[in-house]
Amino acid sequence: LNDFDRSGVRLQRLDWDTSAKHVPGLQNQWTEALWEPDCCDIDVAGLHQAYLRKASRLDAHLWCNAEFKSAVWRNNRWRVDTARGQIFAKTLVNAAGAWADEVAMRSGVRPLGIAPHRRTIVQLVTEPSAPADLPLVIGLDGSFYFKPDAGGRVWLSPHDETACVAGDAAPEELDIALAIDRFQQVVDWRIVRVEHKWAGLRSFSPDRLPVIGRDAAVAEFFWFAGQGGFGIQTAPAAATLAGALLTGNSAMPEGVLANLYAPRRFSA
Repeated sequence: LNDFDRSGVRLQRLDWDTSAKHVPGLQNQWTEALWEPDCCDIDVAGLHQAYLRKASRLDAHLWCNAEFKSAVWRNNRWRVDTARGQIFAKTLVNAAGAWADEVAMRSGVRPLGIAPHRRTIVQLVTEPSAPADLPLVIGLDGSFYFKPDAGGRVWLSPHDETACVAGDAAPEELDIALAIDRFQQVVDWRIVRVEHKWAGLRSFSPDRLPVIGRDAAVAEFFWFAGQGGFGIQTAPAAATLAGALLTGNSAMPEGVLANLYAPRRFSA
């Protein structure tokens, strides 16, 4: 518990009896737990759609299936070549996630070492079904997490973080087996079947902090990358910070030290 004292998060220590009320079928070896009573779930799809609607109202134009080919700074502006045509802009914002370094190189900007890592998720049908009020359950050693899904299903991950190249991520059978093995060590539920499996990419900078700000050598190139697996959670604060740095017209978020996230920290 002391490891989390400075997090600002309200936590309570639970014994096995209390933990088992939250997680039915909890195995006996899990004698202690930390309970975060203020934890909430995010409707990621709903939030994402809300952001897209607001962007549209502010006259943003979304191009899908438009591969980024290159960008060249010339005549005091960027000329961006894509599979759908050219775009001209004063400032280029690199929010390409796992492909952030590739976008930088195609723009003639030095990459920063943004590295993609694979994360695996499986959806399980179990017996008994997962209770609707089952909390998000995370191993304090970082070896697993699971949560309830619609219809009594379970979302499960081995909390993997496997370095890989940017691309269409696919789950590995070993990671799926590890996830199931760890899950069966936590609860005594029977796994009826693996209903779905998929993988995604989380990208990290060398110091694992986000990179938000203008490039140290090319001021018209703005980095917005390296959010790890916390992009949707940090989106409001990160966007506010980016807006303040890009325009100079917005207030800096209170208590945020912009230098912690500045790309120039990697210049040396």
